[in-house]
Amino acid sequence: MKKLLSLLCVAAMIFALAACGGSQAPAATQAPAAEAPAAEAQVFNIGICQLVQHPALDAATQGFKDALTEKLGDAVSFNEQNASGDAATCSVICNQFVSDEVDLIMANATASLQAAASATNVIPILGTSITDYGTALGIEGFTGVSGTNISGTSDLAPLDGQAQMLSELFPDAKTVGLVYCSGEPNSKFQVETIAPMLTELGYTVTEYTFADSNDVANVTASACAECDVLYIPTDNTAASCTEAINNVALVEKTPIVVGEEGICKGCGVATLSISYYDIGYETGLMAAEILTEGADISTMEVRYAPQFTKEYNVSICETLGITVPEDYVAIPET
Repeated sequence: MKKLLSLLCVAAMIFALAACGGSQAPAATQAPAAEAPAAEAQVFNIGICQLVQHPALDAATQGFKDALTEKLGDAVSFNEQNASGDAATCSVICNQFVSDEVDLIMANATASLQAAASATNVIPILGTSITDYGTALGIEGFTGVSGTNISGTSDLAPLDGQAQMLSELFPDAKTVGLVYCSGEPNSKFQVETIAPMLTELGYTVTEYTFADSNDVANVTASACAECDVLYIPTDNTAASCTEAINNVALVEKTPIVVGEEGICKGCGVATLSISYYDIGYETGLMAAEILTEGADISTMEVRYAPQFTKEYNVSICETLGITVPEDYVAIPET
């Protein structure tokens, strides 16, 4: 009997040990820990508000996009909008950019910059094709740094150089008509700056303003009838209406000295111009500094074109019988 009890105890101990051992899963059958998902790369969303379509502003926008794409590759996305020359539309576009919480706004032309400035004081705003930031933003004694969320590049060419160019080409002229859009503050700034320079050179100067594109042809006709030479600054409305201006001025055989290459291609004889692509590209480099290098836009100085070129319109000069000095460069015909 004792032997039987002993056997039963041993069997019970073996069964208990087997049960304990079976409760532990082999290490090889344990599920591996789940891997954490990879973080998505940041994409910077850029809102571009361009006032109107014409060659100068188009070139500035392209330069801006090229520079940022070269710097950031696929990490940048552009929402490009054109206001078709309407300042109110600029405001709608910029307010939408703010609602979309874009990372940066590029404002191409003065009305776009003013709209962006009204829409936000937080999102960085870079302007381009702006003649004078103090005038555009209403800053008295502007020193080149806004101290706010705004900076950018200027398209201002030396106005004294343009006055000298007019004198060089038309030394016998007596009267100069200054033609520009009354609704563009930077155009008015240029005219007010160059007018006394031309007066000092011996010309009688008269201003002729149009409110919008509907007035361009009539105002140009009045200026041509009363003046020997016309001067048109870097004016966006004029730039979008060069055909209408040329249709009047060429018939009247009135030469026009202008503020930039795009207008000169359409209706001018000569210009002392910058490259709008270059200032747009520089604006793109500024954007990269802000987005990826932590640059403080409130301390960034407005930047200017590094060089200026004397250019002339071959076709119009030939039609009017104007011979330009050898240091002028012919604008390529498209």
